[in-house]
Amino acid sequence: MKLLVEIRKKYREFDLNVGFEASGDIMGILGASGAGKSMTLRCIAGIETPDSGRILLNDRILFDSAKGVNLPSRQRKTGFLFQNYALFPHMTVGQNIAFSFAGYSAGEREERVRTQIAFMQLEGLEKRYPGQLSGGQQQRVALARALAAEPEVLLLDEPFSALDEFLRNQMVKQLIETLADYRGVTLFVTHNMEEAYKVCRNLIIMDHGRIEAIGGREEIFHRPPTLSAARITGCRNLSGACSVSNGLIEAVDWGCRLHTGMSTGKVANVGIRSDDIRLAPAMAEENVLECWPASVIEGPFRTTVYLSPNKPPKSEADCRIQWDLPGEDWLEMKEMALPWKIQLVREKLILLEG
Repeated sequence: MKLLVEIRKKYREFDLNVGFEASGDIMGILGASGAGKSMTLRCIAGIETPDSGRILLNDRILFDSAKGVNLPSRQRKTGFLFQNYALFPHMTVGQNIAFSFAGYSAGEREERVRTQIAFMQLEGLEKRYPGQLSGGQQQRVALARALAAEPEVLLLDEPFSALDEFLRNQMVKQLIETLADYRGVTLFVTHNMEEAYKVCRNLIIMDHGRIEAIGGREEIFHRPPTLSAARITGCRNLSGACSVSNGLIEAVDWGCRLHTGMSTGKVANVGIRSDDIRLAPAMAEENVLECWPASVIEGPFRTTVYLSPNKPPKSEADCRIQWDLPGEDWLEMKEMALPWKIQLVREKLILLEG
């Protein structure tokens, strides 16, 4: 299975301009709200019509502005799981799933519904209406209905956004298991970077209607190619930077020089993830900063400390670096004399070109 998307569409907020290919592995589309993620899915499904471009599925034309082809949604063989699940409120669980089998005989339809009910672990809920189901149960019904029609493309539009954290973790696991045997193309839209990393092997990063990065999840997260991609993948610490000499940069916003061990000729920004910062070892000299805490937010398991480098803060807003550390480490840290010395290890630095 192979999906090719090359489309453009002008919206009031931005111009959607995306181009990518997707095949067997789940492809994640990650971006902030309003980035154009859902609009991309809607164009693929035929709910929205691009201004120009083409969409091919296994060399079958779904949309081609130059050739005047625009297949209606019902002919595209796509399954769409909407953010709000879009179940028919007046239909039972069984009837919602059976809707995908409209072309089958009554006996075949009943057998196929029974198979989907068992596969999605919905036994005993067949006669219930959507309003009588939990969020997780509704999601499973919607996924069963989407898969029931044996689509060649499965489009998942933020399917976990309405679930609490405990149920979300359960459904992430179930989704991965469910899709392990699915042979079509799956696009998974989310603004949650942890979900994207857990569910998808390959990622597209979108911002303001455009693709900022595309590739394997490890590469995208550990070596984001742009400032926007770094922010979207959760890099909380970013500073303007300039090259001092090859391998040495000035981190302008942090007021320090950093050894990178990499070519720095075109560097414009430097970043480090908030959980990659560490307390400097006693004899360390490279990439060590003196810092003072400007504010602290304690959680049950992790603590976030906002640091002012090089000088004590004048207010809680006077901070440049965010440090996330385990709760037990914080219990030790807060007893240490100020200033603290932290180390920005060169292997953890993210260098971004202008």
